[in-house]
Amino acid sequence: MAAGGVEEQRRRLGRLSALSVYRRAAGAGRLERRRRGTPLPAGSKRAKARPRRGGAGSGGRQPEAAPPIAAAARPSRLERAEAPTGGPEAKRQGGPAASPGGPRPPGEGGGVVGLLRRLGRVEDSRQRAAELFRWLVAPVAPGEFLGRHWERAPLLVRRGDPGYYAGLFSTADLDAALRGGEVRFGTHLDVTSYAEGVRETHNPSGRALPAVVWDFYQNGCSLRLLSPQAFSPTVWHFLSILQEHFGSMAGANTYLTPPGTQGFAPHYDDIEAFVLQLEGKKHWRVYSPRTDTEVLPQFSSANLTQAELGEPILETVLEAGDLLYFPRGFIHQGDCLPDAHSLHITVSSYQRNSWGDLLEKLLPAALQMALEEDVEYRQGLPMDYLRYMGVANSDAVDARRTAFMEKVQSLIKKLVDYAPIDAAVDQRAKSFLHDCLPPVLTQSEKAQSVYGFPARWQDGGPCDVDILITKETEVRLLRHGIIRLCNEETGVVLYYTTENSRVYHKEEPKFLEIDPEYTDSIEFLLSSYPNHVSVDTLPCETLEDKISLATLLFEKGILTTKKPLVQV
Repeated sequence: MAAGGVEEQRRRLGRLSALSVYRRAAGAGRLERRRRGTPLPAGSKRAKARPRRGGAGSGGRQPEAAPPIAAAARPSRLERAEAPTGGPEAKRQGGPAASPGGPRPPGEGGGVVGLLRRLGRVEDSRQRAAELFRWLVAPVAPGEFLGRHWERAPLLVRRGDPGYYAGLFSTADLDAALRGGEVRFGTHLDVTSYAEGVRETHNPSGRALPAVVWDFYQNGCSLRLLSPQAFSPTVWHFLSILQEHFGSMAGANTYLTPPGTQGFAPHYDDIEAFVLQLEGKKHWRVYSPRTDTEVLPQFSSANLTQAELGEPILETVLEAGDLLYFPRGFIHQGDCLPDAHSLHITVSSYQRNSWGDLLEKLLPAALQMALEEDVEYRQGLPMDYLRYMGVANSDAVDARRTAFMEKVQSLIKKLVDYAPIDAAVDQRAKSFLHDCLPPVLTQSEKAQSVYGFPARWQDGGPCDVDILITKETEVRLLRHGIIRLCNEETGVVLYYTTENSRVYHKEEPKFLEIDPEYTDSIEFLLSSYPNHVSVDTLPCETLEDKISLATLLFEKGILTTKKPLVQV
């Protein structure tokens, strides 16, 4: 085609955006309309990036379909949380708080990077996690937060400090991830829009190239990066510490929204959500659960319409440095004001981590044990029970019904005696360890672990290969929360997190089958933490066993030494 013809065609067609090209190529049927839980098209299935917990504001899984919801009571008070930054209300909700670890050393810097560096000097990983959580909700004390807000009510913290989260994640970090070439639509990145009550996802297939992604954004689409910890070392470090405080997987998503737009429909999630405003500002509305069944739900809702919402209990504009927390079951939606974009990260936890989830593992095991050990559970049902039991007979007055009900209640009550509670907790802990991010090591930890061991190729052969642990070597666990002993059918198993992936469940659960006589030594290491102990003090039968166990755990990154084994 002649040059003039090409120019004429361009003038005739105009500039086609990525969004318009996608609409033309895919057609309306290919656009994912998330109304009432419409399932993803077969070609849009998502691979296992670390779970997305929630929709517009929650770093969680995409809302799932839910049964129709009945009308519910409205909240009694509308709280518009926009106090003046200088007033006492602003001070209560979020004045500047002291950084964990005391005064900031010269040259160390502020923001999240400086915070993580200071936390790295805290010896006990449990204390490190508690200090990070204290910083997250500051200036509200953790005890006050747990007593007044956790699983109960939203919390708004206004800090008046745009740099509070500096270094955690930014639009520049998102752009760098796109330019790294590993981000794929659907698996790692969702392109979304919400307009005129319609929620759409506009994901092409394949890699998310910067030119295409930023064209979508320029045309009014929101960008949700799923599991930013897979691309950002800082987010990985942040979550890897926080997960030990929750005792439950800590996940995250980031959300970049253009000015004057909204990317997600109103909905509620199945996670506890901490919204950290990183850049710009965003207008938020939060609504109480509408029925008792929506309080602390097991699963996220479908997308809701504005007509289903009623009045919000909290309405505010988050600015950089602010925090908004809301429990699972609280409906929420966020939209951008016309004059600024918004970037926030939602940190989430406590998905399927309830008493009911524990009982789902515990009760079947209790029943199995009762059937094996108690003949009363194996005795046959009455021959005629079908004649007086069942819904058709539920209103009948019959002594046999009364006796039957009392028998069932007696068996259920006695079932508690057979409940292997500790074993069920261990099974949940095993699942949690599989969910965990691997630990991020400080420079000193690396030097004292297998990850900094100087084995290398030099002068034509391997050098510094032998791990020489002796009875005088002082060791300790890398972190308190990185291991769990479980009794399995095959024997005693030690699960650990040091070889996990930053990508959710990319690796199978990591474990060591150990001899039962080593369990006392594992428990000794746990109880001694964070102190170092000499290998000779491990309660194994022989010195050879002590050195063998310590060497194995060191090679798996579970143990560190007080001093580097090899001086380089």
